[in-house]
Amino acid sequence: MEKSNIMRVKHLVIVVILLFSGFIFAQNGVKGKEICINTEKCKIYGTLKVPKTKEKVPVALIIAGSGPTDRNCNSPSVGLNCNSYKILSDSLNKYGIATLCYDKRGIAKSVTKQTENEVLFEHFAEDAKAWIEFLSQDSRFSEIVVIGHSEGSLVGMLACQNNHKVSKFISIAGIGSSADEMLKEQSSKQLESMPELKKQFFYCLDELKQGRLLEKVPAEFSVFFRPSGQPYLISLFKYNPQEEIAKLKIPVLILQGDMDIQVSEDEAELLHEANPNAKKVIIENMNHVLKNSETIDLNEQLKDSYNNPNSAVNKELVKEIIFFYVNSPN
Repeated sequence: MEKSNIMRVKHLVIVVILLFSGFIFAQNGVKGKEICINTEKCKIYGTLKVPKTKEKVPVALIIAGSGPTDRNCNSPSVGLNCNSYKILSDSLNKYGIATLCYDKRGIAKSVTKQTENEVLFEHFAEDAKAWIEFLSQDSRFSEIVVIGHSEGSLVGMLACQNNHKVSKFISIAGIGSSADEMLKEQSSKQLESMPELKKQFFYCLDELKQGRLLEKVPAEFSVFFRPSGQPYLISLFKYNPQEEIAKLKIPVLILQGDMDIQVSEDEAELLHEANPNAKKVIIENMNHVLKNSETIDLNEQLKDSYNNPNSAVNKELVKEIIFFYVNSPN
């Protein structure tokens, strides 16, 4: 393979990892209490932050995106360090909203007895539901708001469906296409000059979409389509976010940054078309990790946002969440 084509494949792999992986945080801020819930084969740990008041307050359950994402949005194995969830959590706490962020199943402190090929997408939705049930038992909270980021948006949709314990749902940088279609869109330009490799990549996606495990995988994609990860992809590809968000009968807010290099504004529009009662807001200068950016250059964003644990999250993001909470019925 020519050097230029090798670079395109490497760049595609980076985009795929970023799109289906977690993003990070670790900055001093509001103190929280570590809590744990027990689920089948896994103890899941999180951090609960509650404003100091005698009055009841709303609580936001923040659901992380895909990949090795911990409760703060850190992914050491992917080399990302942005602290976005932690900073968002601290910001909401200052406005009187309690927050719960948690390590995903099998990540950080939430060690699971399951092997990789036993973990399915549905498990993450079940975990979110378990946290909602946990929060509903706490008399300090007036209502539960679910916030899902990236792939966590779809997780949140499933957790909120027919769940009277949730009052509102917020999707941040959630995709409107099914994950397999999103991957095709992301890869098309990168593999445009390599039609045979593109054909093979699309074939792998289509086979998994049909629920069939892959026996042979091109060496260039052996990590992404590794045998132990294929059951998860099959379970994920079953869901269409447009169909799932249409099932929600509670107030919905769709937030999308115009500097997001991983999820386009078109995805937000697809979600909004599927649930026209939802409020859609495009946030100026916000990128995928919820921070400010004036460029869509990947290297610049990696330096200024993805690997900067001290930079603040976008202020308009916080304002829109607060405004939505205040102005939406319970």
